[in-house]
Amino acid sequence: MAVLVGKKAPQFNAQAVINGGEFVTHFSLDQFIGKKHVVLFFYPKDFTFVCPTELHAFQAKLTEFEARNTALVAVSTDTEQSHYGWLQMDKNQGGIKGITYPLIADTNKTISTNYDVLAGETYYDENDMLQADGELIAYRGLFLIDKAGIVRHQIVNDLPLGRNVDEVLRMVDALQFVEENGEVCPANWNKGKSGIQATHEGVAEFLEKHVN
Repeated sequence: MAVLVGKKAPQFNAQAVINGGEFVTHFSLDQFIGKKHVVLFFYPKDFTFVCPTELHAFQAKLTEFEARNTALVAVSTDTEQSHYGWLQMDKNQGGIKGITYPLIADTNKTISTNYDVLAGETYYDENDMLQADGELIAYRGLFLIDKAGIVRHQIVNDLPLGRNVDEVLRMVDALQFVEENGEVCPANWNKGKSGIQATHEGVAEFLEKHVN
């Protein structure tokens, strides 16, 4: 699994559905460079089970991400038509009606490959026929990208393991705190808590005050 932290986020131009039902032909992260932080998260499949719980959980916190000037962008290997169909289904039917942030269609699986979150592998057999080992769908990868387009945080969950949206918000807060204050964030840091001066003295003072 590639570690992208500290590197430029792989760019793409792809089909997407935005605002709960509008098709876009060339969606790119370039629009956020110099303007917004981005939380780019991958999910395995439309019309499944854990995925709608995550998508709705992110939607429920969308205003909190927006208050932090942070864009939410979701990606799966389904088509844009599949995204659109799922967006028309009510929540009580397992649908994602009401989701307004962009859903990217990584139909050719290049985005998932470039972010190294594609489950399954392809190979050629003894008859030179292309085969696949496992489903070619995305793991639950998540990437926090700063305004310069650099990945600052990433996590990758296996397919059955849903993510904690509050933890994603905490990481956005931590990154923005570091950027604004020039201090570092200790273990279990939350918004409103003190940071640490990145010196031996600063660490010693923090440990003395906060760690028994």
